[in-house]
Amino acid sequence: MNISQVLIDQATLRPEQPAIVEAAGGSTRTLTFGQIAERSARAAALLCAAKLHKGDRILLFQPMSIELYVALLAIFRLGLVATVLDPSAGRRHIEYCCGIARPKAFLGPARAHLLRFPCRGLRRIERHFVTAGWALNATRWSRLERLEPLNSITACDSSHDALLTFTSGSTGVPKVAVRSHGFLLAQHEVLAESIDLEPGEVDLATLPIFVLANLASGVTTVIPQCDLRRPGFVKPGPVLKQLERHRVTRTVGSPALYARLLQGTRAAEEAGSESGEMSLGMLKKLYTGGAPVFPRLLQELRSALPQGRVIAIYGSTEAEPIAHLDWDEAQPADLDAMYAGKGLLVGKPVHQIDLRILVNRWGEPLPAMKAPEFAEFTLPPERAGEIVVCGSHVLAGYLNGIGDEETKFRVEDEIWHRTGDIGYLDATGRLWLLGRAGAVIRDERGTIYPLAAECAASQLAWIEQSALARHNGERLLALQLGPRAPADAEWRVRKTLSWAQLDRVVRVPRIPVDRRHNAKVDYPALKKGLGRYGN
Repeated sequence: MNISQVLIDQATLRPEQPAIVEAAGGSTRTLTFGQIAERSARAAALLCAAKLHKGDRILLFQPMSIELYVALLAIFRLGLVATVLDPSAGRRHIEYCCGIARPKAFLGPARAHLLRFPCRGLRRIERHFVTAGWALNATRWSRLERLEPLNSITACDSSHDALLTFTSGSTGVPKVAVRSHGFLLAQHEVLAESIDLEPGEVDLATLPIFVLANLASGVTTVIPQCDLRRPGFVKPGPVLKQLERHRVTRTVGSPALYARLLQGTRAAEEAGSESGEMSLGMLKKLYTGGAPVFPRLLQELRSALPQGRVIAIYGSTEAEPIAHLDWDEAQPADLDAMYAGKGLLVGKPVHQIDLRILVNRWGEPLPAMKAPEFAEFTLPPERAGEIVVCGSHVLAGYLNGIGDEETKFRVEDEIWHRTGDIGYLDATGRLWLLGRAGAVIRDERGTIYPLAAECAASQLAWIEQSALARHNGERLLALQLGPRAPADAEWRVRKTLSWAQLDRVVRVPRIPVDRRHNAKVDYPALKKGLGRYGN
């Protein structure tokens, strides 16, 4: 089934309900489900007139916006393949990705088309569409308004490619995640259940894949008025006002974003503001993930949502979601365990996924196995090892097989994905994370897991971020401290984490984090930085 059919069905069910709301300049632009279906049909006519055919790839440099989803719906309607990469990753990354994907068309606003001048890969693309402004030899997206809607939907089987996305390539060659129409349908079904999507809700969404789930579920999406490329640096005021203005009932986003929104609410309180526009209190459901979500942030968010629920989601590009934890279900003993170095609790795996903990052999390929051999390789509860998953919404492979050897293996007829994370299942079947497999420290004192130390350190309110690393043969914990940190912060950390047997605790100006969520520690960059700071 073509994924666009599920998305467009909502236009029949609720044609007058707002589908997407976005801030445009000083005003607000809204498209209903009926309008977005019609506009995407006109956009499909525009793409069809450009002689694009089923299976052709279209490179999108379009920010998260109404037009992005109009374009995606049009692309899916025609059986084309949306191709997405991060243009800020640099020219070499763009050139490499264009060489791998070989897109037939390029779509984006005028500023994106400026990249065609320095990038040969972009210049080689045959057709260009400009969604805002003007670009040389590009078809204006506004032409679609003069075309008759192309309401037909190209038949696609479940294995037909729908969406290509590229990894950053920060740890090697970029991999290309290929999502088929069947995969997107399976992912929507899992997301709709696991994050409790209900028609008529209003969602402030910051992650593109969740907007697709909203469109397929009859949920109104409000796009935040901020730079979503840097969630840890957003100005909270405009976003908080959007929550009130559009009566947002739910939200999904990075923990870095919600930390910023909490800072905004506290600043408003300290300034004596009595306005409900600077509050999170109207939210009924808040989901956060994409990076470790520590207990202190979950507790602060729960206090800010007196009538709401706060849920941490664990997942990855290749498998979203894997597990989730409603913070109300966490017990005091769980908090004590997290602060004592037992890891980060992320809850029970979703029932649509099969999850196992294997003996840690990260860094070496796993051979195909028979079921009995796989069972012997699987660890019992409370034993830490590699987290591997399998399911209909788990990516079975990458484009051209690049990356499969590292992260995929076969058991009988099933393909399993290696997440690259270390963790364990407790006696009740809940998953606890211990960190990235490549960041685990093993020395003569035993094994120490990065997330165990970092989660434990988070209990100290004046620590903004911490990161465990092995540096010059030592167990080192780097600290990014807040303005209220005590003079003896290093001593207090060593005392609190005495079980970790740290060799050194050092202050750094800023701990490097990932580009997408601004919340996951970038361990290779951290080690380079430690040398620059003289540590």
